[in-house]
Amino acid sequence: MTKKRKDKKKFAKKLLHKYRLVILNEDTFEERFSYRLTQLNVFVTIGISAIVLIVLTTLLIAFTPLREYIPGYSSPKLKETATQLVYKTDYLQQVIHKQNQYFTSIKRVLNGEISPLDFKEDTLDTSTSISSDSVNFQPSVTDSILRKEVEQEDKYNVVDEAVAKTAVKLFPPLNGKISEGYNAKEKHYAVDIIAKENSPVKSTADGTVIFAEWTADTGYVMIIEHSYGLISVYKHNSSLTKEQGELVKAGEVIAMSGSTGDFSTGPHLHFELWSDGYPVNPADFLEFQ
Repeated sequence: MTKKRKDKKKFAKKLLHKYRLVILNEDTFEERFSYRLTQLNVFVTIGISAIVLIVLTTLLIAFTPLREYIPGYSSPKLKETATQLVYKTDYLQQVIHKQNQYFTSIKRVLNGEISPLDFKEDTLDTSTSISSDSVNFQPSVTDSILRKEVEQEDKYNVVDEAVAKTAVKLFPPLNGKISEGYNAKEKHYAVDIIAKENSPVKSTADGTVIFAEWTADTGYVMIIEHSYGLISVYKHNSSLTKEQGELVKAGEVIAMSGSTGDFSTGPHLHFELWSDGYPVNPADFLEFQ
């Protein structure tokens, strides 16, 4: 330890040992200039000079036209010229293509395929043009069958475009005949499903019960919040089996159907689907019969 301390002290003394830099006249030995310095001053001066030199060189290259001579950099004028050349090249290609079509038309005239009066210089080659009258836009039988098969496969699995951003599998809350369908013009944002009294009503998907109370107009009401902004509503139930805040699974019984509330005209389920605050037609995604 003592030896290390002595070595450190010797090194510090060497750094701080004073020297004198003298410039003499070689003929008369007259002192022209002298400067007292230490090794530490020399190291610091050289380090600062190197840093300043690097910074100045970087600024000179970055903010002066000198950077154009470095591979990978180009001047704004060169970029503008290159862009103009691209546009001119594209235009020339179009002109050449048009001239080729014109020469093809002349060849067809010389071969007697068309009359010289049927085209002008800007006439396109009729072999490459397609008339809308000659195209059959009606779907083929094979295409129609394939479309129906895909619709039937997707109908029970994935919520379509009307319920955006969802990939939730939906299950019908109960099976029955629809007495009144979805009608946005009359503000009937639901389907009314006829069911026997106390038929089990099931959750259409996994979710959380956000409302489970009695209302005077629609009786016992259950509202469930699902993933991706989807909400399902079940009205006119005779009783509820879940409470607010409970988690439910798809197909789990949440209520019993009934005819409660002033707006009910008989045993049925009033079922609504909402996506991101907008009503959607449940019949587009579920089969109730």
